[in-house]
Amino acid sequence: MENLYSLTAHELRELIDKKSLEPSRILDEIFKRIELLDDKIKAFVLVNKLNAKAETKIGKLFGIPVLIKDNICVKDENTTCASKILEGFKPPYDATVIKKLKLEGAVLIGKANMDEFAFGSSCETSFYGPTKNPWDLERIPGGSSGGSAAAVAADETILALGSDTGGSIRQPASLCGVVGLKPTYGRVSRYGLIAFASSLDQIGPIAKDVKDAALLLNVIAGHDEMDSTSVDLPVPDYRKSLVKDVKGLRIGVPKEYFVKGIDKDVEEAIKKAINILKDLGAKTIDISLPHTEYALSTYYIVAPAEASSNLARFDGVQYGFRAKDAKDLIDMYVQTRSQGFGNEAKRRILLGTYCLSSGYYDAYYLKAQKVRTKIKEDFDNAFGSLCDCIITPTSPTPAFKIGERIEEPLSMYLSDIYTIPANLAGLPAMSVPCGFSKNNLPIGMQILAKPFAEETIFRTAYTFEQVTDFHKKKPKL
Repeated sequence: MENLYSLTAHELRELIDKKSLEPSRILDEIFKRIELLDDKIKAFVLVNKLNAKAETKIGKLFGIPVLIKDNICVKDENTTCASKILEGFKPPYDATVIKKLKLEGAVLIGKANMDEFAFGSSCETSFYGPTKNPWDLERIPGGSSGGSAAAVAADETILALGSDTGGSIRQPASLCGVVGLKPTYGRVSRYGLIAFASSLDQIGPIAKDVKDAALLLNVIAGHDEMDSTSVDLPVPDYRKSLVKDVKGLRIGVPKEYFVKGIDKDVEEAIKKAINILKDLGAKTIDISLPHTEYALSTYYIVAPAEASSNLARFDGVQYGFRAKDAKDLIDMYVQTRSQGFGNEAKRRILLGTYCLSSGYYDAYYLKAQKVRTKIKEDFDNAFGSLCDCIITPTSPTPAFKIGERIEEPLSMYLSDIYTIPANLAGLPAMSVPCGFSKNNLPIGMQILAKPFAEETIFRTAYTFEQVTDFHKKKPKL
């Protein structure tokens, strides 16, 4: 039998259902794999070896190891957002997605490294140090869910949860050669996700293949009364949309996503992938999303503004890190935040506070929200009559070197140029492996659909996956 850690969740579930595999064997192999590799990759900030067990012996994920991003609350387990300011914080409750995983028999094996408070595109801003890309340990895995994506790519876990505010599931999935899905805003409960930007954040799956992503989304999706932004709509069985058939599917190809600045290997891989789908019966339509050029600017007003508001609660008073030797309350606030937040967190808090301040709110934040509406209208028009899904690159480049952009925030922010529009418009979007660069680095294709049309994305991605083997390739570790 193949190494158990290299199998998918659906393959392992079949073996468990046939009574030919004990779940404890999967865990043993996974923890040995983590022990062997994670000193090099640094995907984990917490390995939960002592308490890793299924709380029920039935369910869709019984016996399957799942890694949780460190900004999703797990009761009585360190949840720090990879920030010093939340050092030692153990939530008194489970996030809704964690409750759902436990009810389906999943085994939570630890917490994944991430950019501090999800602020970043490279997993370098973590208080615990950077995560490394399993395909090249000198390169970044993407961010902010870099630990989750790297662990799946390195077979240190079978499944992982990430969160996506501007591409933080899809971009690392692309750079690590795995599947990552940002569901429609409101499809998955955000209760228990430590907020970055509340109107943009969404929890989603990172997996080895499309079928596993569908399996995990089936478990975590659904309405939640604890989250006022959660949408009360029936959840389809996404596995039923895994059919090898794209005949008649209308694929929109936006001209704004294939412009100067895109890496040649990336552009070539995406165009080849689109041609594969065309050969299978899909139709391609050239479309325009004219407000795309404003998406990055809009995002970097809206997201920091919401972040500055959400992070105001971290002050050293009730939980987490508190600076010592403060003279008075104000001094304690200043010292705690100065010592507790990293540079990127401070940068975004300052930017956001400025945008929300008196005299600037209308000029910046309100205007950005109006442009956001225009960006959404572009997608509404495209999906209204022109196409069923849209295909673009996930990232403009393959993984870059660690340290290459950390001192250049604007260069770093450009890493998310193709993923941000989906968050601003609340759309579902998935990254699937579609090729490799000349340096043998993974390249991801992004598939977008209208709100709550995840089934269209799964159908398209599954069909592509069935005729290619990019998702089966593994890094040499």
